[in-house]
Amino acid sequence: MPGDKSISHRWLLMAATANGSSRLEGLPRSLDTSSTATCLAMLAPAARPALEAWASSPSVAGERHGSTWNRDASTLDLGSLDLQGEGRRSLRRSAHELDCGNSGTTMRLIAGLASSSPFETVLRGDASLASRPMERVAKPLRAMGADVTTEDGHPPLTIRGSELRGIRFEPDVPSAQVKSAVLLAALAAEGTTTVAERIPTRDHTERLFVALGVPIRSDGADLVLEGPFQHEGFRGVIPGDPSSAAFLLGAAALTGGNITVLGVSLNPTRLRFLDVLRRMGLEVEIDVEGDELGEPVGRMQLGPSVGLRPVQVDGNEMPLVIDEVPLLAALAVHADGPSRFEGGAELRVKESDRLSVLADGIRSLGGETAEEGDILVVGGGGLSGGSARSAGDHRMTMAFAVTSLAARAPSDIDGIESAAVSFPDFFPLLRSLGAGVEVSG
Repeated sequence: MPGDKSISHRWLLMAATANGSSRLEGLPRSLDTSSTATCLAMLAPAARPALEAWASSPSVAGERHGSTWNRDASTLDLGSLDLQGEGRRSLRRSAHELDCGNSGTTMRLIAGLASSSPFETVLRGDASLASRPMERVAKPLRAMGADVTTEDGHPPLTIRGSELRGIRFEPDVPSAQVKSAVLLAALAAEGTTTVAERIPTRDHTERLFVALGVPIRSDGADLVLEGPFQHEGFRGVIPGDPSSAAFLLGAAALTGGNITVLGVSLNPTRLRFLDVLRRMGLEVEIDVEGDELGEPVGRMQLGPSVGLRPVQVDGNEMPLVIDEVPLLAALAVHADGPSRFEGGAELRVKESDRLSVLADGIRSLGGETAEEGDILVVGGGGLSGGSARSAGDHRMTMAFAVTSLAARAPSDIDGIESAAVSFPDFFPLLRSLGAGVEVSG
């Protein structure tokens, strides 16, 4: 599997601001990862040569222009990166605004990083990112002492860094990105920073901090960090992305196959979707085989299935499967009854309005679905085939492709180049596994 995107962003930021050399292996050549590397190159002079060379390498640059779609899966490239850091204080003002592309994680995490630097940083993105909410990260960074402005709550994000102080922060909306931005700022802040999560979110930042010796601890539902702290360089192999693996599990389930995915992250905060798959009647097993900087790594295995049961995901479970909802809905289309996905307001402010795009796409492919406020109802009963637009959203592209594998007639999916945001080799892998996929245009 390609390296986990969430982990990659965080490891890149910490490597670029480390005191000393770092080596990252298994770095995914996705557009989002490239956005983070490119932005960091403009802020971290010591790391710039390595970051620029990696981001402009033929395989990364080629994926920006959709040139990988017809290559063979045997050419999959899991990149490695050696870079030198000179610490957080070595960051310098960029001569240009930073382009975060389609990556909300890039924008929010670099905002946390830049909040302590005594210069102005402007973060922009593509049309999709420009519509996403940014006050949720701006508010806590302002409380810590940074001057942060948005345009009506949206990008561009302008940060004028300053000396920071620790705060107690209780997120209004569960968000691992916002939590991580605050923790990154806390590394440079004087005093204690506490993040009080009412609903747990993925914990990649905390695990990496512990592995690097950062003075962070759990106190009940609170995360407590004593700043400031400067970390040293490190080495690590980035585990495979479980959210990407979910689409291959789904493809196997709908085609009556079985699949084993190796070297994938088995972080418990990323595996709730497996519980949902089991409730749908699928047999999924995991086996932890190692550890990388606090991240459990191993294999996922899905056996042949007979039929799919409908499922309900409530508002408490939704934050734990937010990235996998497109895949879960793609499977629910083929269940023997209606499924419900509740509490999906956050899905409306992702790379697309995923609730609406899912509902429209499933109907366009001959299925039954409806939106009830922030609830998605998927009728079940299968698909007759048709055509669907992905709205430039990588997870929509892959979800529509997977669900179409079990349609009663061929289907056309428009905009498949968006898969490069997280999983550039998705379609070559599907073909190598025997799926009937043709790519044109």
